[in-house]
Amino acid sequence: MSNIIEKTVLDVHHWTDTLFTLRLDRDQGFRFDNGQFAMIGLMVDGRPLMRAYSMVSANYEEHLEFLSIRVPDGPLTSRLACVKPGDTILVNKKTTGTLVLDNLRPGRRVYLLATGTGLAPFLSIIKDPDLYQRFDQVVLVHCVRHVADLVYGDFITDELPKNEFFGAEARHKLIYYPTVTREPFRNQGRITDLVRSGKLFADLGFPPLDRTEDRVMICGNPHMMTELCEQLDGLGFDQGSHAGAGDYVIEKAFAEK
Repeated sequence: MSNIIEKTVLDVHHWTDTLFTLRLDRDQGFRFDNGQFAMIGLMVDGRPLMRAYSMVSANYEEHLEFLSIRVPDGPLTSRLACVKPGDTILVNKKTTGTLVLDNLRPGRRVYLLATGTGLAPFLSIIKDPDLYQRFDQVVLVHCVRHVADLVYGDFITDELPKNEFFGAEARHKLIYYPTVTREPFRNQGRITDLVRSGKLFADLGFPPLDRTEDRVMICGNPHMMTELCEQLDGLGFDQGSHAGAGDYVIEKAFAEK
C-alpha cells in the first residue's frame, strides 16, 4: 500500500450508458510521461481492487483524468461508474508504459491508431507540445462501434486548436479521423481493414505506410493490435520499447490482457 494514495473525485462525465470519464485531484509529486498509465481502483471488501488506466490528462495538468468503459458485472468498472464528486479513488503513484514518444525514432508523420478507450493515452499525447516539434503531421484515428462512442471529438476538433501554447501547430499538423463500424458515418470500417486496403491513406491524401517517414502508435483491442503489428512487421517496421526506439509502439500491458 506504500505507493497507493487516495485521491478525490472532482467530476464524473457519462458520455453514454457505458463510457465515462473520471477527473481526480492530483498530487504535485505524481509524475508521468504522456502516454503512460497508472493503476487506479477502489477498496472492495477491505482490499484494493486496481486496474491499469492510461492518463487522459497531460503531465503538466493539475488534475488526473481517466476514460473507462463500464463492463457488465465488471468487479471494478461497475463500481467506478457509480462514483460521484467527493468520493475517493485509489491511485498507485508508480506509472509506466511503452506508449511514449521517446520509444519512437524520428520521422515525418505519426499515426495514432486507437479503438474504444484506447484513445485515452493519445489524448494525453496530443496535448504534448513535444509531439508537434517532432512530427510534421499527426494523424489520430479513433475506431468505435457507434457514433455516440466517439468521445472527446469536440475537444479534439474545437478546444485543442485553441490552446494558447501549441494550438497553432495543432491546427496545422493534427488530423482527426474518426471511424465507425456499426452505424452510417462519414468514415466507416475497422482500422486494420482501412490500413490493409489503403483506404485510410487515400482518404487522407497520403502515400501508403513507409518506414522511412512514418511512425505508428497503437492502443486498443488486443486483436486489433496483434493484426496491426503483423501488418507493420510485414512492411519492415521495427517495434520500439524502452530498450530501444523503433518505427512503431504498442501498449504491451494492454496487449497481454
